[in-house]
Amino acid sequence: MPVVQLERRGAVALLTLDRPEALNALNSEVIAGLEAALDALGDARALVLTGGGPKAFVAGADIAEMRHLDHVGAAGFARRGQAVFARLEALPIPTIAAVNGFALGGGCELALACDLVLAGPNAVFGQPEVRLGVIPGFGGTQRLVRRVGQMRAMELILSARNVKADEAVTLGLALRVADPVLDAALALGESIAAVGPVAVRLAKQAVGAASDVSLREGLNFEAEAFGLCFDTLDQKEGMTAFLEKRKARFEGR
Repeated sequence: MPVVQLERRGAVALLTLDRPEALNALNSEVIAGLEAALDALGDARALVLTGGGPKAFVAGADIAEMRHLDHVGAAGFARRGQAVFARLEALPIPTIAAVNGFALGGGCELALACDLVLAGPNAVFGQPEVRLGVIPGFGGTQRLVRRVGQMRAMELILSARNVKADEAVTLGLALRVADPVLDAALALGESIAAVGPVAVRLAKQAVGAASDVSLREGLNFEAEAFGLCFDTLDQKEGMTAFLEKRKARFEGR
């Protein structure tokens, strides 16, 4: 069985990292599988990521593979992981992490690269790298700050403290606790897939820009994106369906 599996559930793509014997740890094979899966999404309108087996989403990067790297090799490994996570983050479709168990180190960083995170009751998040004498390398020092704030991110990274599901929601690491988490993530993906695909793409871009630009620039981006919607068949179908009191049939155009 491949260590990364991609399947379709209607308009939702389901991506499963499946190395349960290694708690789905990220090694070169898994990263290559992620790259290939992102190339193969086709016309999916949402993407759900989860981990194979009941114990882990992703328990981290593969220490056995990393332990003998030198400076150059380690920096290259970090940049490759960062690149595939950046591709995930930049997808035009919404991405949802269904965290079932441990999301530590690279697993937490993978969840942080997703737009939405649902936590199973047994979910555990953390950046424990300093316990190994290293720091997060797949984006944790940057995305965790943006998700929970600088002081909280500093505490979590420097103390290597793990966070259970309820606290993850309180901190903003996860949207909510759901059981079973995969079913909830797929249902959320289906609800997003049912609305206007062009509008979803533009809304994702606008919300994503909010933390990187000034309010004035963000509002201008929003106005332009709002205007672009009116060049689409989806806008015409959506508003016509509303006035005719029927369900809209969106084509993503």
